Amino acid sequence: MSILANSGSRVVVCGITGKTGSFHARQCLEYGTKIIAGVTPGKGGQLTDCGVPIFNCVAEAVREEGADTSLIFVPPMAAAESIMECIDGGIKLIVCIAEGIPVHDMIRVTAKLERSNARLIGPNCPGIITPGQCKIGIMPAYIHRPGPVGIVSRSGTLTYEAVWQITQCGSGQSTCIGIGGDPIIGTTHLDALKLFNGDDATEAIVMIGEIGGDSEEVAAEYIGANVKKPVAAFIAGASAPKGRRMGHAGAIVSGKSGTAASKLDALRKAGVAIAESPAKIADALFSIYRR
Repeated sequence: MSILANSGSRVVVCGITGKTGSFHARQCLEYGTKIIAGVTPGKGGQLTDCGVPIFNCVAEAVREEGADTSLIFVPPMAAAESIMECIDGGIKLIVCIAEGIPVHDMIRVTAKLERSNARLIGPNCPGIITPGQCKIGIMPAYIHRPGPVGIVSRSGTLTYEAVWQITQCGSGQSTCIGIGGDPIIGTTHLDALKLFNGDDATEAIVMIGEIGGDSEEVAAEYIGANVKKPVAAFIAGASAPKGRRMGHAGAIVSGKSGTAASKLDALRKAGVAIAESPAKIADALFSIYRR
């Protein structure tokens, strides 16, 4: 079992003929992901060099190929429209890699998502991978290994760090989700934790957060009340000056809200094992989780 994506996911890549879209679509195909269609307006009826059929719109890919998942490599100024096209087309899981989408556009996307049955991962994220089954994103596949640890993270590179440490320790991952670091995203820490908590294949969870917002505090409250599985966490940005934006658009602290200290305090109270540095994520997890 896995959460959200598996070997049966049928993926349409929006922007498949662009340089980035074509490269990563090939990587996903080589991993074994069912990339069954691409979308580039005006190029419908053609095939990519990998033999993937191209359609002019998402609705055609859903109708003709049975796509249920999308992977979006569309420039930021058009990415929100692409997400909304996927919602209208009947896609259930939308993974948006694009970064720099205007906040106002994401407000419109959020309103549409709330009226639909679709789930968005991202934007500004590496995507999702269920090791050994499918890769829907830009993460390096070779570092992943099937196993019992679920990972959810706001940071792509810190996701990879946690994955590699866990793999090097001889364990593996059930599903890894990079939820993105923008102020407005689709799937949150809380959403992912609820899914991992209900997944029989996930025995332990790693949560990676950063300064800014209250996603981690909300997640900590849920963990304390509902999660019996071992949870380890790392919060990035502890040394960031107040008011300084650190990399991600959502990683900004104002006043007492969203500080590393407030997040760490909430997580400790929930019984979460805290990694004091990125290099200690696996150590924190395996201090409370016996494989």
